[in-house]
Amino acid sequence: MTPRKPVPSHKKKRIASSRSPRKKKKKSLRNMPNWLRNTLALLVVGAFSVTFYYFVIRPYSYRWKECYGQKAYGICLPCCYEVHGIDISHYQGVIDWGKLTQSHETDFPLHFVFMKATEGGDHGDETFEKNFEEARKHGFIRGAYHFFSPKTDPLKQAEFFIRTVKLSQGDLPPVLDVEVRGKKTKAELQQNIKRWLDRVEDHYGVKPILYTSYKFKTSYLDDPIFNDYPYWIAHYYVDSVRYEGKWHFWQHTDIGTVPGIEHDVDLNVFNGTLEELQQLTIK
Repeated sequence: MTPRKPVPSHKKKRIASSRSPRKKKKKSLRNMPNWLRNTLALLVVGAFSVTFYYFVIRPYSYRWKECYGQKAYGICLPCCYEVHGIDISHYQGVIDWGKLTQSHETDFPLHFVFMKATEGGDHGDETFEKNFEEARKHGFIRGAYHFFSPKTDPLKQAEFFIRTVKLSQGDLPPVLDVEVRGKKTKAELQQNIKRWLDRVEDHYGVKPILYTSYKFKTSYLDDPIFNDYPYWIAHYYVDSVRYEGKWHFWQHTDIGTVPGIEHDVDLNVFNGTLEELQQLTIK
């Protein structure tokens, strides 16, 4: 074995000098003021607490709170709506449509089902085709939605949805799900959304439904050009929807339980009668 050569003194100095900043850095961390260390700890705990409340305590406390109205599908239903429905995607897994029709015999039958069809410019939901067929076969009013991607060309997204979804008489109008702004400016986002809506309306001959949260609507879809569209507003764990504008559907929870679906499901109400819902469908 060849013995290790001694390190020249000038290299030792360089090595020593190169290590000295690390020692200073460690020393500076140890010397962090107590007030700063405590502040950072409180920020971490606070962030965790907010996250835990929003995703765990908030939904489940609403599920188990005392119900003064009608309880069904594992939750307290919002008062005074007669038309109920669900929306589904691959997240709900395999659906037993025969069992799902059992809801037709309850006091609060499910009348409509929205299904995710597409996302972005090339991502299709693998359960859409089967679920779309089964929904009609089992007597549900069906609808299809597209999840909008701000980073993808809106016309490419519209054409993808059109190729995927064949709507017919009795189906609900196409739905655009808008939830994220991405890196677009507000003006760019609005322009791209309008391009999707115009192309899809031109193809199907009916004005699309806009799905969004009430906060997103007031923040990003406040331009008057969007006021004439039917709205499907998402607002969870409240007794009444906060959005003050005109709306057709309200997605009021994401923790519903229905026969035939093993996982939690979104529950919705229609702001009108069953006859009015049928009038909204494609003729």
